[in-house]
Amino acid sequence: MEKISSESLNIIEKNINKLKELFPNVVIEGKIDFDKLRIILGGEIEDSVEKYQFNWVGKSNTIKNVLTPSICTLIPNKENSLNWDNTKNLYIEGDNLETLKLLQKTYYEKIKVIYIDPPYNTGHDFVYNDDFSNSIENYKKITSQTNRANPDTNGRFHTDWLNMMYSRLCLARNLLKDNGVIFISIDDNEQANLKKICDEIFGENNFVSSIIWRRKTGSSDAKCIATITEYILVYAKNITEASNGTFAIDKTAYDVNRFKLEDIYVQERGKHYLDNLDRGSLGYVESLDFGIETPDGTLAFPNGRTKKFNDGWRWTWGKEKVEWGLKNGFIEFRKAPNTECGWKVVRKNYLLVDNDGKPFIKGSPYKNLITDILNTQATLDLQKLLGGKYFDYSKPVELIKLLLQYINLNNDIILDFFSGSSTTGQAIMELNAEFNSNNSFILVQLPEICDDKSEAFKAGYKNICEIGKERIRRSGQKIYNELKEKYENAGLLVEDCVNPETLDFGFKVFKLESTNIRPWDGSHKVDEQTIFDFTDTIKEDRTNFDVAYEIMLKYGIFNMPLKEVSINNKTMYNIGEGYMIICLDDDITSKDVMKIANLKPHCVVFKEQGFADDNEKINATYTLERLGVEDVKCI
Repeated sequence: MEKISSESLNIIEKNINKLKELFPNVVIEGKIDFDKLRIILGGEIEDSVEKYQFNWVGKSNTIKNVLTPSICTLIPNKENSLNWDNTKNLYIEGDNLETLKLLQKTYYEKIKVIYIDPPYNTGHDFVYNDDFSNSIENYKKITSQTNRANPDTNGRFHTDWLNMMYSRLCLARNLLKDNGVIFISIDDNEQANLKKICDEIFGENNFVSSIIWRRKTGSSDAKCIATITEYILVYAKNITEASNGTFAIDKTAYDVNRFKLEDIYVQERGKHYLDNLDRGSLGYVESLDFGIETPDGTLAFPNGRTKKFNDGWRWTWGKEKVEWGLKNGFIEFRKAPNTECGWKVVRKNYLLVDNDGKPFIKGSPYKNLITDILNTQATLDLQKLLGGKYFDYSKPVELIKLLLQYINLNNDIILDFFSGSSTTGQAIMELNAEFNSNNSFILVQLPEICDDKSEAFKAGYKNICEIGKERIRRSGQKIYNELKEKYENAGLLVEDCVNPETLDFGFKVFKLESTNIRPWDGSHKVDEQTIFDFTDTIKEDRTNFDVAYEIMLKYGIFNMPLKEVSINNKTMYNIGEGYMIICLDDDITSKDVMKIANLKPHCVVFKEQGFADDNEKINATYTLERLGVEDVKCI
């Protein structure tokens, strides 16, 4: 009976396997022959001593750390969660580097969008100082501190920030779908450096845009020039894949049919010109005084009148073009009761026309300039929601919603591993409510301790995670209440409303911790007492429920539903509606094994010391495999 792996995804092994798939002829006895690989790649190999590159102290160790698997785990906190049994949303308290490693097996290439608002490295905000030797002890150490600034007097000021970001972005890229996109907020302090490492990690050709966001209107403390903008760097995992339907049209500029309707007449400005769709074939129009026959046989003149008036109103299209527009579907009549004839003439403003003059509907892309969403409103909205000013620099919900609307989402997963006050979580729930969608979120946040002089601490919040979780609860309840009221009062129009009962306002809370399994804990000292303790594989302060989720995490099915069941009077866990059965009880016999086999699971996991005797353990493997179970594991 094989043991289940104690580690997160082995990225080195996965990378080597990819090389073997691409170039099987460079594999000799299971190893990569780099000399042969160099020959195959030819001129693409860089051999010169002097080369274009971006280096800093610690970069090599950072890359090694990315490739080192994690043996930590995520402990479920059901009591602090909301709607545990039905929600797909996750809130994870812990160091995001270790968490990103742990998520690799389950979410590898499954995330559609990542948004992060990392520390800007202003000299006053926290920058992670990763300890490669013992990640969990380092995590516990930094979460017990309150003074974690990275002062600009630090000789490794930029280096520490780069090491922090590089490792996390490498792991984040692995999680993106091939057509996935990442948005990264940043300001002038590290924008240039962030662009360089993103070019390296994602590839220069996968750079999409640098969005400029005007976050405020002015600055009274500016020394020379007031900086009122920030940046949002946008990268695709694969720009070719992302270009094929990932990016949405600007829904604010065009209606649901993807065209804009406008009056075809304008106030006279002394010179009239044709719409650019005509491509100049009719030239300038000298006389625009004519009527258009409406569906009821009357004539419509500018401003919806039944006869022409010399009041400055003129058609913007000539008569020939109007006839062309009617024939090709560019002109539409709409009822206009307030006009004399009851009709209003409007034109469909398509973006492109094909070679035959037919409308070719294509949406307008969003622009890389955002000017109408100010950060001051975010502070006020959050203060109103929570009843206190607990965050000074939380991003506006409307900003995150706008960015997410740049992407065509379809029940996708959005990840934010610097989640702060959980703005992303609220934004996703609001978008789901507006568009009746079921996108889900994964939020990761280090439980930074609130300063004991802060309003948040005085209000009872010990760390940032407590504020973030409360924000999700309150904003979710607010959205639910508003939808419910609208739904219940809709009457015959109820089909046009979103039923709040169909949406997901819950979240599962998990906390980063050392492994639940004693033999997997590399920090455990081996002595006489330890050997004795190993008669029970599971640590004494952990539960079978905790262990079940660690098994799911390390097996790569963390996103599947878990249900506690009774099989042959023993408590077990049914994962993914029969995909896996986890049995952590003791005194397991052949009768128990037969009951499990009858459920036809893909995989079964036992506790190695859980069998009644060695014969039962040997027979269990044989019985399960004979009855069609593909994978039998133990811990």
